[in-house]
Amino acid sequence: MIKILFICHGNICRSTMAESVFTELVRRAGRESEFVIDSAATSTEEIGNPPHHGTVEKLAEVGIPVVPHRARQVRREEYDHWDRIVYMDAENARGLRRIFRSDPTGKISRLLDWTDCPGDVADPWYTGNFDATYRDVLNGCTAMLEQL
Repeated sequence: MIKILFICHGNICRSTMAESVFTELVRRAGRESEFVIDSAATSTEEIGNPPHHGTVEKLAEVGIPVVPHRARQVRREEYDHWDRIVYMDAENARGLRRIFRSDPTGKISRLLDWTDCPGDVADPWYTGNFDATYRDVLNGCTAMLEQL
């Protein structure tokens, strides 16, 4: 079992999108028995909230089911539970350093670093561009699944 935790700031836009996209890609590949997939936030701002309506609408448009989810914050004691902790941008990396303090086994990575075009996944909370976020999330999730 490969345990993957997707991370973003609030756990309502990008990380829930990645959790849903990766879950669907795994299902389509017939590899459900190989993965445990979840998502969480580095902040406490959205705890308990459902996925953002923009994420829900974009995933519906492309035929990807949204996983049942309520925002939560990742906890320090979770580090050992996950095989991969995959974040979206530099701000998330700072939040993870604050929470975990270190990455002794090298399990923390940025989603787009799995692709040939490394970089940050822009936060649609600020950009309003869920199309661009979806393209990046799909590319990152596809590349990661191919490599695992």
